[in-house]
Amino acid sequence: MTLTATCHCGATKIEVKAMPATIKACNCTFCHRSGAVWGYYDPGDVTVVSAAHDAIYAPSGMNHHHFCAKCGGNTHGSSPDWASMYNNDGTLKDGMAGGMPEKRVSAVNMRMFVDLDLDALAIEKVDGRNSW
Repeated sequence: MTLTATCHCGATKIEVKAMPATIKACNCTFCHRSGAVWGYYDPGDVTVVSAAHDAIYAPSGMNHHHFCAKCGGNTHGSSPDWASMYNNDGTLKDGMAGGMPEKRVSAVNMRMFVDLDLDALAIEKVDGRNSW
């Protein structure tokens, strides 16, 4: 089953083969302001079919937020795989020494899937404001 996410104007179209294993809502200053709810995937599991007006915002250089420059839709992104080393509250997972994860992860804004009922999904809260 292929799921398709699009920005509001339809210029950006993203396909994934299934619902993500993990869906998170972060309260960092960016996610809070954009209202994004992120579904996380391995980079090879996300296909950007079209992105005619794609723009990237990467204030720290490590988290890349893609949005449509035509309608403003915050569609997808990529970042270090923070969840591989850190808990949702920002504490280190057992056995981790800290630092920057080497592996990257792709994220799709779940709000871009038309007719997806976010209230029916288990969404983990992430304290990005106090953790990163």
